[in-house]
Amino acid sequence: MRVIRHLPRLTAPLPRVVLTLGNFDGVHRGHQAIIAQALAKAEACGGQVVAVTFHPHPLFVLAPERASGMIQSLHDRLDGLRDVGVAVTIAQRFTRAFAALEPDEFVERFLLPSLELRQVVVGYNVTFGRGRTGTAATLASLGARLGFGVDTVGPVRVGDVVVSSSSIRDAVVAGDVTRAQALLGRPYRLRGRVVTGEQRGRTLGFPTANLHVPPRVLVPAHGVYAAWAHTPGGVQPGVVNIGVRPTFGEARRTIESHLLDWNGDLYGRWVALDFVERLRGEQRFDGPAALREAIAADVAHARRVLAAAPRS
Repeated sequence: MRVIRHLPRLTAPLPRVVLTLGNFDGVHRGHQAIIAQALAKAEACGGQVVAVTFHPHPLFVLAPERASGMIQSLHDRLDGLRDVGVAVTIAQRFTRAFAALEPDEFVERFLLPSLELRQVVVGYNVTFGRGRTGTAATLASLGARLGFGVDTVGPVRVGDVVVSSSSIRDAVVAGDVTRAQALLGRPYRLRGRVVTGEQRGRTLGFPTANLHVPPRVLVPAHGVYAAWAHTPGGVQPGVVNIGVRPTFGEARRTIESHLLDWNGDLYGRWVALDFVERLRGEQRFDGPAALREAIAADVAHARRVLAAAPRS
């Protein structure tokens, strides 16, 4: 997939574009439905699917006090868009000046000089332009005047829940990674670099990899989870502890992964954790012996959970 960091830098317009636009945080089931429709339109007209996304998320620029964490880093969002078949992604830097473009200016001054638009495919609740005043209806009106078609994709539901980035964030914050997986269409993933920790796990007989994740990425609620760990040596089953280690009176949150039956050196390497199930909440134990016993029970529980869960 080609990634363009600033659309006006293109020296020639991209041809035969079927466009979709949005934040695409999570590239969840709703996003996948939109992109599937765009792919079908592109195949029919011999075009290419181009996605426009924004970085940072507009809320971090316009209303940082209301901004929550992101489901994905930009790197992982781009990977997700590539994996569902997008040919080109424009990762446009979002600034206050960019946000001030009126909806018609966004289309006529930002998009059209660089894109030969054949079709635009968007979600039913898309907004764009100054004050988020542009909608799917705005696009349809502009398309009728400027010569491109517009398709709108309705909400996708899982049970009685409308799939959205907000509903997934709520599930992750609550530690409900099972619900997050149902809405995403795949396990919730944290990716980061393994850093040196306090090595308490090793003294307890359960060595852990301490993960440092990018800023602004959502971390599930404190607790213990069964997860698949994607390491340079392959996919490994694991138990992940997220929390402040209250047994030792600490206050700094850590993300520690004990990989079952594996003792390789991961320091400095990138690892991705795919969360399968929350095993329990964070607890304080009377001392190292009680904690060791609880970890052993967590390991046994995780083995049972992961035995029934496909490797992600």
